[in-house]
Amino acid sequence: MNYLFFTNTPAHVHLYKHAIRELRERGHEVRILAREYTCTVELLEWYDLPYEVYGSCGTSKGSLLSRLPVHYARAIRLARRFDPDLIFGMGGYAAHTGALLRTPTVLLIDSEPASFDHTISTPFARVVLTPNTFRKDLGDHHYVFAGVKECAYLHPDIYEPNPAVRDRLGLDADEPYAILRLNAFGSQHDVGKSGITGTDRRRIIERLAEDATVLVSDEGGTTNLEGLPARPFDLHPALLHDVLAEAELLVADTQTMVTEAAMLGTPAIRSNSFVGDDDMGNFVELENQGLIRNVSSADEIRTEIDTYLGTDIDETWCTRRDEFLAETVNLTDVIVDVATVDGHVDGLESVRQFGNHRRQEPASSVGVGSD
Repeated sequence: MNYLFFTNTPAHVHLYKHAIRELRERGHEVRILAREYTCTVELLEWYDLPYEVYGSCGTSKGSLLSRLPVHYARAIRLARRFDPDLIFGMGGYAAHTGALLRTPTVLLIDSEPASFDHTISTPFARVVLTPNTFRKDLGDHHYVFAGVKECAYLHPDIYEPNPAVRDRLGLDADEPYAILRLNAFGSQHDVGKSGITGTDRRRIIERLAEDATVLVSDEGGTTNLEGLPARPFDLHPALLHDVLAEAELLVADTQTMVTEAAMLGTPAIRSNSFVGDDDMGNFVELENQGLIRNVSSADEIRTEIDTYLGTDIDETWCTRRDEFLAETVNLTDVIVDVATVDGHVDGLESVRQFGNHRRQEPASSVGVGSD
């Protein structure tokens, strides 16, 4: 079989990397179509995965929109040359390429993002897979799995942290450190949304530095750290999960790294304008489990920092993490199973049709938003 995967962001590389390796080991042909966005290609090179670049864009909304026609044309041309039997992706590129090539497509969507993207992509998919916390019905071909998309690469069946990363950071074995992760807010679903601003960034860094070494990971590259008690995260991005696993705390206005922190047993504070009564189901559930805190202001962030730093919470968080993960699947196994049945998932034990699954109800309603 020929399997084609779209990786439009770094998170997509992590999502599919283990499944791609497994399928290749089983003798299948696999190709990745990658968008050169932030560190996506760097990760593909690090993991030695077979890819071709169909386009590139920066972190601004205009950068992506202006290049869409060229992206589509090249993606379709490269896909036709590979002649896939099944396509995996997370949105329009995969769905529309599959439709034009008359190739079945599997979409894996992990949040309730802007309705426009769902409208233009999901009708063309053979199956849409989402976490079981997903609250939006995407039709008869919508199936759910137990867990979050990060279970494909941070589930304990497949990932083990490497504490030796402290040496690469130049930190002592017992030196506490915290990570501040900042989003570029450059995607179409981020229109009208915002995160931690420049003034608030300074205040948060100064508070974190009272109890820990501060590492800043800024997707947009706009944070000026001159004169601040912090340094940029400057290791290869493939090492970020090992760094996150050893951290005392993550503060972020992005989405994926907060979920990754929960998977690793690292306390996380998430703050952006998605937070509120209409927040996404996975973040409501992770907060219900006591793994993250969702707050809407910088003052609340600083208050929450006081709760976490300087206290011994490792055992508590690891217990909560283990309890949460005990009810989840290794998503890599699910992806491989879906591939081997050509997207006909009705007979798979690991997925259930949306509406026919059991899960804990979130404490509040959820709406739109994504990474």
